[in-house]
Amino acid sequence: MATHPPPPAVQRAEIRVLHLEDSELDHELTLAHMARGGLRAEVRRIDSEAEFLAALDDDWDLIISDYNLPGFSGLVALDLLKARGRDVPFILVSGEIGEETAVEAMRNGASDYLLKNNLSRLVPALLHAVEATETRRARVRADRELDESKQRLRELAQHLQTSIESERKSIAREIHDDVGGSLTALKFDLAWIARHTDSQDVLTRVHSALETVTLAIDSSQRIMHNLRPAILEQGLVAALQWIASRFEKRTGIACELRLPHESAVELPPGVPLVAYRTAQEALTNISKHAQASRVQIDLALAGGVLSLEINDNGRGLSPDDLAKVRSFGIRGLHERAGTVGGWVDLTSSQNGTTLILSVPLAMGSSAQDFVDTPSQAPGDTDDPSQWGSL
Repeated sequence: MATHPPPPAVQRAEIRVLHLEDSELDHELTLAHMARGGLRAEVRRIDSEAEFLAALDDDWDLIISDYNLPGFSGLVALDLLKARGRDVPFILVSGEIGEETAVEAMRNGASDYLLKNNLSRLVPALLHAVEATETRRARVRADRELDESKQRLRELAQHLQTSIESERKSIAREIHDDVGGSLTALKFDLAWIARHTDSQDVLTRVHSALETVTLAIDSSQRIMHNLRPAILEQGLVAALQWIASRFEKRTGIACELRLPHESAVELPPGVPLVAYRTAQEALTNISKHAQASRVQIDLALAGGVLSLEINDNGRGLSPDDLAKVRSFGIRGLHERAGTVGGWVDLTSSQNGTTLILSVPLAMGSSAQDFVDTPSQAPGDTDDPSQWGSL
Protein backbone atom coordinates (compact mmCIF):
# COMPACT_ATOMS: atom_id res chain seq x y z
CA MET A 1 0.00 0.00 0.00
CA ALA A 2 1.29 3.41 -0.92
CA THR A 3 2.07 5.76 1.91
CA HIS A 4 0.95 9.37 1.91
CA PRO A 5 2.77 12.28 3.54
CA PRO A 6 1.11 13.60 6.68
CA PRO A 7 -1.12 16.63 6.30
CA PRO A 8 0.51 20.04 6.77
CA ALA A 9 -1.07 20.38 10.19
CA VAL A 10 1.23 17.67 11.56
CA GLN A 11 4.21 19.87 10.80
CA ARG A 12 2.85 22.68 12.95
CA ALA A 13 3.90 23.25 16.53
CA GLU A 14 1.32 22.40 19.16
CA ILE A 15 -1.33 25.08 19.57
CA ARG A 16 -3.28 25.97 22.70
CA VAL A 17 -7.05 25.79 22.28
CA LEU A 18 -9.73 26.95 24.70
CA HIS A 19 -12.95 24.97 24.13
CA LEU A 20 -16.15 26.52 25.49
CA GLU A 21 -18.48 23.50 25.50
CA ASP A 22 -20.94 22.08 28.06
CA SER A 23 -21.16 18.62 26.43
CA GLU A 24 -18.34 16.19 27.18
CA LEU A 25 -19.41 14.06 24.21
CA ASP A 26 -19.20 17.01 21.80
CA HIS A 27 -15.83 17.92 23.31
CA GLU A 28 -14.52 14.40 22.65
CA LEU A 29 -15.89 14.54 19.10
CA THR A 30 -14.05 17.81 18.51
CA LEU A 31 -10.82 16.29 19.82
CA ALA A 32 -11.26 13.30 17.54
CA HIS A 33 -11.66 15.48 14.45
CA MET A 34 -8.58 17.48 15.43
CA ALA A 35 -6.53 14.30 15.88
CA ARG A 36 -7.82 12.90 12.60
CA GLY A 37 -6.73 16.08 10.87
CA GLY A 38 -3.22 15.75 12.31
CA LEU A 39 -3.52 18.85 14.46
CA ARG A 40 -1.37 18.82 17.57
CA ALA A 41 -3.19 20.79 20.22
CA GLU A 42 -3.38 21.32 23.95
CA VAL A 43 -7.12 21.72 24.58
CA ARG A 44 -8.87 22.90 27.73
CA ARG A 45 -12.64 22.62 28.12
CA ILE A 46 -14.74 25.08 30.13
CA ASP A 47 -18.52 25.58 30.27
CA SER A 48 -19.31 28.76 32.23
CA GLU A 49 -18.90 32.49 31.95
CA ALA A 50 -16.82 32.68 35.12
CA GLU A 51 -14.40 30.03 33.85
CA PHE A 52 -14.20 31.79 30.49
CA LEU A 53 -13.32 35.15 32.05
CA ALA A 54 -10.65 33.52 34.21
CA ALA A 55 -9.23 31.62 31.23
CA LEU A 56 -8.81 34.82 29.24
CA ASP A 57 -5.90 35.71 31.51
CA ASP A 58 -3.91 32.93 29.81
CA ASP A 59 -2.49 32.92 26.28
CA TRP A 60 -4.52 31.00 23.69
CA ASP A 61 -3.93 30.41 20.02
CA LEU A 62 -7.60 29.70 19.35
CA ILE A 63 -11.02 29.69 20.99
CA ILE A 64 -13.78 27.27 19.94
CA SER A 65 -17.18 28.02 21.40
CA ASP A 66 -20.56 26.33 21.38
CA TYR A 67 -23.42 28.67 20.53
CA ASN A 68 -25.78 27.60 23.35
CA LEU A 69 -24.50 27.16 26.89
CA PRO A 70 -26.35 27.08 30.23
CA GLY A 71 -26.94 30.75 31.13
CA PHE A 72 -24.35 31.76 28.56
CA SER A 73 -23.83 31.91 24.80
CA GLY A 74 -21.09 32.00 22.21
CA LEU A 75 -22.01 35.54 21.15
CA VAL A 76 -21.66 36.76 24.73
CA ALA A 77 -18.28 35.02 24.93
CA LEU A 78 -17.23 36.80 21.73
CA ASP A 79 -18.28 40.17 23.20
CA LEU A 80 -16.32 39.46 26.39
CA LEU A 81 -13.26 38.56 24.32
CA LYS A 82 -13.49 41.82 22.39
CA ALA A 83 -14.01 43.78 25.61
CA ARG A 84 -10.73 42.38 26.91
CA GLY A 85 -8.99 43.61 23.77
CA ARG A 86 -7.63 40.15 23.02
CA ASP A 87 -6.77 39.32 19.41
CA VAL A 88 -7.53 35.58 19.46
CA PRO A 89 -9.29 33.75 16.60
CA PHE A 90 -12.80 32.73 17.66
CA ILE A 91 -14.74 29.93 15.95
CA LEU A 92 -18.40 29.39 16.71
CA VAL A 93 -19.78 25.81 16.61
CA SER A 94 -23.44 24.93 16.97
CA GLY A 95 -26.00 22.34 16.06
CA GLU A 96 -28.75 24.85 15.41
CA ILE A 97 -27.21 28.17 14.42
CA GLY A 98 -29.10 29.99 11.69
CA GLU A 99 -27.59 31.83 8.79
CA GLU A 100 -28.64 35.23 10.17
CA THR A 101 -27.01 34.49 13.52
CA ALA A 102 -23.88 33.21 11.80
CA VAL A 103 -23.61 36.41 9.73
CA GLU A 104 -24.04 38.50 12.88
CA ALA A 105 -21.29 36.53 14.61
CA MET A 106 -18.92 37.03 11.68
CA ARG A 107 -19.74 40.73 11.62
CA ASN A 108 -18.92 40.95 15.34
CA GLY A 109 -15.48 39.44 14.85
CA ALA A 110 -15.85 35.66 14.75
CA SER A 111 -13.30 33.98 12.51
CA ASP A 112 -15.67 31.25 11.29
CA TYR A 113 -18.71 29.18 12.22
CA LEU A 114 -19.32 25.43 11.89
CA LEU A 115 -22.22 23.03 12.34
CA LYS A 116 -21.74 20.17 14.79
CA ASN A 117 -23.17 17.69 12.31
CA ASN A 118 -20.50 18.63 9.77
CA LEU A 119 -17.09 18.96 11.41
CA SER A 120 -15.17 17.67 8.41
CA ARG A 121 -13.70 21.11 7.80
CA LEU A 122 -12.89 21.75 11.46
CA VAL A 123 -9.11 21.45 11.12
CA PRO A 124 -8.84 23.53 7.91
CA ALA A 125 -11.03 26.19 9.54
CA LEU A 126 -8.85 26.20 12.68
CA LEU A 127 -5.62 26.45 10.70
CA HIS A 128 -7.00 29.17 8.45
CA ALA A 129 -8.17 31.19 11.47
CA VAL A 130 -4.80 30.89 13.21
CA GLU A 131 -2.83 31.78 10.09
CA ALA A 132 -5.11 34.72 9.28
CA THR A 133 -4.62 36.04 12.82
CA GLU A 134 -0.85 35.59 12.60
CA THR A 135 -0.84 37.45 9.27
CA ARG A 136 -2.92 40.26 10.72
CA ARG A 137 -0.66 40.52 13.76
CA ALA A 138 2.41 40.59 11.53
CA ARG A 139 0.83 43.36 9.45
CA VAL A 140 0.00 45.34 12.60
CA ARG A 141 3.58 44.90 13.85
CA ALA A 142 4.95 45.97 10.47
CA ASP A 143 2.68 49.03 10.40
CA ARG A 144 3.71 49.94 13.94
CA GLU A 145 7.39 49.51 13.13
CA LEU A 146 6.93 51.61 9.98
CA ASP A 147 5.21 54.34 11.99
CA GLU A 148 7.98 54.24 14.57
CA SER A 149 10.59 54.43 11.80
CA LYS A 150 8.80 57.40 10.25
CA GLN A 151 8.63 59.08 13.63
CA ARG A 152 12.35 58.55 14.22
CA LEU A 153 13.09 59.90 10.75
CA ARG A 154 10.83 62.89 11.42
CA GLU A 155 12.55 63.55 14.75
CA LEU A 156 15.96 63.28 13.07
CA ALA A 157 14.92 65.73 10.34
CA GLN A 158 13.59 68.14 12.96
CA HIS A 159 16.79 67.76 15.00
CA LEU A 160 18.83 68.52 11.88
CA GLN A 161 16.74 71.61 11.16
CA THR A 162 17.17 72.79 14.74
CA SER A 163 20.91 72.07 14.65
CA ILE A 164 21.27 73.93 11.35
CA GLU A 165 19.51 76.99 12.72
CA SER A 166 21.62 76.87 15.86
CA GLU A 167 24.81 76.67 13.80
CA ARG A 168 23.62 79.48 11.55
CA LYS A 169 22.94 81.64 14.58
CA SER A 170 26.41 80.93 15.95
CA ILE A 171 28.10 81.73 12.62
CA ALA A 172 26.05 84.90 12.18
CA ARG A 173 27.05 86.05 15.66
CA GLU A 174 30.73 85.43 14.87
CA ILE A 175 30.42 87.36 11.60
CA HIS A 176 28.75 90.24 13.43
CA ASP A 177 31.18 90.31 16.37
CA ASP A 178 34.46 89.38 14.70
CA VAL A 179 34.31 90.10 11.00
CA GLY A 180 31.95 93.03 11.31
CA GLY A 181 33.87 94.58 14.16
CA SER A 182 37.18 94.19 12.34
CA LEU A 183 35.86 95.65 9.08
CA THR A 184 34.28 98.58 10.89
CA ALA A 185 37.53 99.28 12.75
CA LEU A 186 39.44 99.08 9.49
CA LYS A 187 36.99 101.50 7.90
CA PHE A 188 37.54 103.99 10.74
CA ASP A 189 41.34 103.63 10.38
CA LEU A 190 41.17 104.26 6.66
CA ALA A 191 38.96 107.30 7.23
CA TRP A 192 41.49 108.58 9.80
CA ILE A 193 44.30 108.16 7.27
CA ALA A 194 42.27 110.03 4.67
CA ARG A 195 41.83 112.96 7.05
CA HIS A 196 45.51 113.13 8.01
CA THR A 197 47.28 112.90 4.66
CA ASP A 198 47.93 115.45 1.97
CA SER A 199 49.19 112.94 -0.58
CA GLN A 200 46.82 112.54 -3.49
CA ASP A 201 48.19 109.07 -4.21
CA VAL A 202 47.50 108.01 -0.62
CA LEU A 203 44.00 109.49 -0.74
CA THR A 204 43.26 107.62 -3.96
CA ARG A 205 44.38 104.33 -2.44
CA VAL A 206 42.49 105.05 0.78
CA HIS A 207 39.23 105.78 -1.05
CA SER A 208 39.68 102.61 -3.09
CA ALA A 209 40.28 100.63 0.10
CA LEU A 210 37.21 102.24 1.72
CA GLU A 211 35.07 101.12 -1.22
CA THR A 212 36.45 97.59 -0.89
CA VAL A 213 35.79 97.52 2.86
CA THR A 214 32.27 98.89 2.34
CA LEU A 215 31.54 96.12 -0.17
CA ALA A 216 32.95 93.57 2.29
CA ILE A 217 30.70 94.94 5.05
CA ASP A 218 27.67 94.78 2.76
CA SER A 219 28.51 91.21 1.76
CA SER A 220 29.01 90.22 5.40
CA GLN A 221 25.68 91.74 6.34
CA ARG A 222 23.94 89.90 3.51
CA ILE A 223 25.53 86.62 4.54
CA MET A 224 24.62 87.27 8.16
CA HIS A 225 21.01 87.97 7.19
CA ASN A 226 20.79 84.72 5.26
CA LEU A 227 22.21 82.83 8.21
CA ARG A 228 20.19 84.44 10.99
CA PRO A 229 17.88 87.40 10.32
CA ALA A 230 18.40 89.74 13.24
CA ILE A 231 15.33 91.65 12.09
CA LEU A 232 13.30 88.91 13.78
CA GLU A 233 14.21 90.50 17.09
CA GLN A 234 11.67 93.17 16.17
CA GLY A 235 8.96 90.55 15.59
CA LEU A 236 7.58 88.46 12.75
CA VAL A 237 5.59 91.31 11.23
CA ALA A 238 8.65 93.55 11.06
CA ALA A 239 10.66 90.73 9.50
CA LEU A 240 8.01 90.07 6.85
CA GLN A 241 7.77 93.76 6.06
CA TRP A 242 11.54 93.93 5.67
CA ILE A 243 11.88 90.81 3.49
CA ALA A 244 8.93 91.88 1.28
CA SER A 245 10.47 95.32 0.79
CA ARG A 246 13.88 93.87 -0.05
CA PHE A 247 12.34 91.33 -2.45
CA GLU A 248 10.41 93.99 -4.34
CA LYS A 249 13.45 96.28 -4.68
CA ARG A 250 15.78 93.47 -5.66
CA THR A 251 13.56 91.73 -8.24
CA GLY A 252 11.18 94.46 -9.41
CA ILE A 253 8.26 92.10 -8.71
CA ALA A 254 5.37 93.85 -6.94
CA CYS A 255 5.00 92.37 -3.45
CA GLU A 256 1.88 93.09 -1.39
CA LEU A 257 1.93 92.28 2.33
CA ARG A 258 -1.42 91.98 4.09
CA LEU A 259 -1.41 91.89 7.90
CA PRO A 260 -4.06 91.72 10.63
CA HIS A 261 -5.34 95.07 11.92
CA GLU A 262 -3.64 94.32 15.24
CA SER A 263 -0.07 94.41 14.05
CA ALA A 264 2.25 91.75 15.50
CA VAL A 265 1.69 88.51 17.31
CA GLU A 266 3.18 87.10 20.49
CA LEU A 267 4.34 83.75 19.18
CA PRO A 268 5.82 80.64 20.80
CA PRO A 269 9.59 80.21 20.44
CA GLY A 270 10.65 78.98 17.03
CA VAL A 271 7.47 79.96 15.18
CA PRO A 272 8.69 83.37 13.91
CA LEU A 273 11.84 81.82 12.47
CA VAL A 274 9.88 79.02 10.77
CA ALA A 275 7.46 81.54 9.26
CA TYR A 276 10.32 83.78 8.12
CA ARG A 277 12.26 80.90 6.55
CA THR A 278 9.09 79.72 4.78
CA ALA A 279 8.55 83.18 3.29
CA GLN A 280 12.25 83.42 2.39
CA GLU A 281 12.24 80.05 0.61
CA ALA A 282 9.01 80.85 -1.22
CA LEU A 283 10.24 84.24 -2.41
CA THR A 284 13.56 82.78 -3.52
CA ASN A 285 11.79 80.14 -5.60
CA ILE A 286 9.47 82.75 -7.08
CA SER A 287 12.36 84.96 -8.15
CA LYS A 288 14.21 82.00 -9.72
CA HIS A 289 11.45 80.01 -11.40
CA ALA A 290 7.97 81.53 -11.31
CA GLN A 291 8.32 84.30 -13.91
CA ALA A 292 5.75 86.20 -11.85
CA SER A 293 4.89 89.88 -11.90
CA ARG A 294 3.02 89.98 -8.60
CA VAL A 295 3.35 88.33 -5.18
CA GLN A 296 0.96 88.52 -2.25
CA ILE A 297 1.82 87.59 1.34
CA ASP A 298 -0.99 87.17 3.89
CA LEU A 299 -0.44 86.72 7.62
CA ALA A 300 -3.49 85.78 9.68
CA LEU A 301 -4.51 84.26 13.00
CA ALA A 302 -7.89 82.59 13.30
CA GLY A 303 -9.14 79.76 15.46
CA GLY A 304 -5.83 79.53 17.28
CA VAL A 305 -3.94 78.79 14.04
CA LEU A 306 -1.31 81.09 12.55
CA SER A 307 -1.45 81.09 8.74
CA LEU A 308 1.13 82.49 6.36
CA GLU A 309 0.08 82.39 2.72
CA ILE A 310 2.34 83.31 -0.20
CA ASN A 311 0.91 83.25 -3.72
CA ASP A 312 2.15 84.47 -7.08
CA ASN A 313 0.76 84.85 -10.59
CA GLY A 314 3.61 82.99 -12.25
CA ARG A 315 3.73 80.01 -14.56
CA GLY A 316 3.01 77.52 -11.78
CA LEU A 317 4.57 74.16 -11.01
CA SER A 318 3.99 71.05 -13.07
CA PRO A 319 3.17 67.69 -11.41
CA ASP A 320 6.67 66.57 -12.39
CA ASP A 321 8.17 69.53 -10.51
CA LEU A 322 6.18 68.64 -7.38
CA ALA A 323 7.12 64.95 -7.65
CA LYS A 324 10.85 65.41 -8.15
CA VAL A 325 12.83 62.99 -6.05
CA ARG A 326 15.32 65.69 -5.15
CA SER A 327 12.80 68.42 -4.30
CA PHE A 328 14.55 69.04 -1.01
CA GLY A 329 13.39 72.66 -0.81
CA ILE A 330 9.76 71.61 -0.56
CA ARG A 331 10.61 68.73 1.75
CA GLY A 332 12.63 71.08 3.91
CA LEU A 333 9.61 73.37 4.27
CA HIS A 334 7.51 70.43 5.47
CA GLU A 335 10.16 69.32 7.95
CA ARG A 336 10.75 72.86 9.18
CA ALA A 337 7.02 73.35 9.76
CA GLY A 338 6.93 70.07 11.67
CA THR A 339 9.45 71.38 14.21
CA VAL A 340 6.72 73.69 15.59
CA GLY A 341 3.80 71.31 15.04
CA GLY A 342 2.72 72.93 11.76
CA TRP A 343 2.27 71.85 8.17
CA VAL A 344 2.64 73.21 4.65
CA ASP A 345 0.14 73.04 1.78
CA LEU A 346 1.34 73.69 -1.76
CA THR A 347 -0.98 74.08 -4.73
CA SER A 348 -0.15 75.20 -8.25
CA SER A 349 -1.87 75.82 -11.56
CA GLN A 350 -1.30 77.74 -14.77
CA ASN A 351 -2.35 80.89 -12.91
CA GLY A 352 0.33 80.67 -10.24
CA THR A 353 1.38 78.92 -7.05
CA THR A 354 0.08 79.17 -3.50
CA LEU A 355 2.02 78.06 -0.43
CA ILE A 356 0.32 78.07 2.98
CA LEU A 357 2.06 77.52 6.30
CA SER A 358 -0.30 76.65 9.18
CA VAL A 359 0.87 76.50 12.79
CA PRO A 360 -1.52 75.74 15.68
CA LEU A 361 -0.83 78.03 18.62
CA ALA A 362 -1.71 77.76 22.31
CA MET A 363 -5.39 77.52 23.13
CA GLY A 364 -7.00 80.88 23.54
CA SER A 365 -4.87 82.70 20.97
CA SER A 366 -6.77 85.25 18.95
CA ALA A 367 -6.25 88.34 16.85
CA GLN A 368 -6.01 90.33 20.07
CA ASP A 369 -2.62 88.71 20.62
CA PHE A 370 -1.16 90.80 17.79
CA VAL A 371 0.76 93.34 19.88
CA ASP A 372 4.08 95.14 20.25
CA THR A 373 4.67 95.98 16.58
CA PRO A 374 6.96 98.84 15.57
CA SER A 375 4.86 101.80 14.50
CA GLN A 376 6.62 101.94 11.12
CA ALA A 377 7.71 99.23 8.76
CA PRO A 378 11.47 98.85 8.88
CA GLY A 379 13.29 99.96 5.78
CA ASP A 380 16.54 98.70 4.39
CA THR A 381 18.49 100.91 6.80
CA ASP A 382 16.57 99.83 9.90
CA ASP A 383 18.22 96.47 10.17
CA PRO A 384 19.29 95.79 13.79
CA SER A 385 22.35 93.91 12.57
CA GLN A 386 23.67 97.01 10.78
CA TRP A 387 27.20 97.97 11.81
CA GLY A 388 28.18 101.51 12.57
CA SER A 389 28.68 103.77 9.58
CA LEU A 390 30.80 106.84 9.11
